[in-house]
Amino acid sequence: MRKTEAAHFRKDRRNSPNSARCASLGYRFTVLHYFNALRFIPNNINRLASKLELEILHLLGIIPASNLSWERSSQHVPQSEVVKSGEQVTFGGGRVERAAEVRGDEKRIAELLARADARVTLLWQSKPLFADDGSINWVPPTHPFLDHGIEQPIFLGFESGAPRFASDVSGWNPPKKFDLAPDDILDNAEHEGDLLPEGSSFANLRTRMSFLSPNDAELAASAKALAGWHATHRYCARCGDPTVPAMAGWQRKCPTCKADHFCRTDPVVIMLVLSGNRLLLGRSHGWPDGMRSLLAGFIEPGETVEAAVRREVQEETSVVVGEVSYLASQPWPFPASLMIGCKGIAVSEQIQINTDELEDAEWVAREDVLETYASGDGSGRPRRGAIADFLIRNWLADSLD
Repeated sequence: MRKTEAAHFRKDRRNSPNSARCASLGYRFTVLHYFNALRFIPNNINRLASKLELEILHLLGIIPASNLSWERSSQHVPQSEVVKSGEQVTFGGGRVERAAEVRGDEKRIAELLARADARVTLLWQSKPLFADDGSINWVPPTHPFLDHGIEQPIFLGFESGAPRFASDVSGWNPPKKFDLAPDDILDNAEHEGDLLPEGSSFANLRTRMSFLSPNDAELAASAKALAGWHATHRYCARCGDPTVPAMAGWQRKCPTCKADHFCRTDPVVIMLVLSGNRLLLGRSHGWPDGMRSLLAGFIEPGETVEAAVRREVQEETSVVVGEVSYLASQPWPFPASLMIGCKGIAVSEQIQINTDELEDAEWVAREDVLETYASGDGSGRPRRGAIADFLIRNWLADSLD
């Protein structure tokens, strides 16, 4: 396609405000056919082809405008503020100053909590408090709902110079009970209370994470992981006696044997396994109907990231992986993991499913993955905001770095 034709294509898209959500299935297939044809354009115009691919993916609503390199460059972001694309994953790319140096100063923490610009995020049964616009609802430390707090607020750090805290208010008894366990992937329940700010409710972070600002997402992830750790580690692993919070909520100490305990983070590999133009997708037991995602698994003691990728893929599907490379990472506070995104190149393709691990697995052509994302109904793919969705979208856009 010549540059004049490319310019005409972009002009048509700008003149059609509803084109990104075009309801015509025939139109979508036409665009997908055009997109696939770009894969075979001669090398001397590959750069233009890549730009047009990204334009089409943006038109279909698969990637945001921020993924378009010419859109990003027009923002004139200072070099010191540039974030690698892999850090644009949900819970990443925030600018929170964690200020670990003040955590051990109890007087300083008390002063920060008393400041007029201090704010607290509330968590009940691992669910943050959200405002009616989907953002985190930050309340002042004097808010009466903090009376339900189980322990002292946790100091999260500074956001634009203002202190931020978190408080686990699971001592509150809601007017309506719910049946699902905290962190359940199917839990869409929301909980309101008389003393809560108007329009706010406690909700599953999974359902709201992709709508949060980078700072709110980072703070919510830290708050949820720390509150969950405190709730399940109240006794000393060395002597069994009760422990108490320390270091502004980032540690627990045992008054009896003096042992220090730290919040744990469990490393998990998640793999974009490729064989030519095909992607390996799997489905775990108990997932929502039709959902498929990338394979993932915990790293074992004494194991490298690369070895974990190869072991997990072979254990679950019998597919052998050769070359492994790092792509991106994501804090995943469900309950306390660090997802390490990798690309793996398969050296075998035959699948034999380990039914203890997976319900199903299959190779899916790039065109079919693109069609699933272009459908716009959200079925058949990972939840928006998860690193699996992030990696797949960037694979479709050829924007992994």
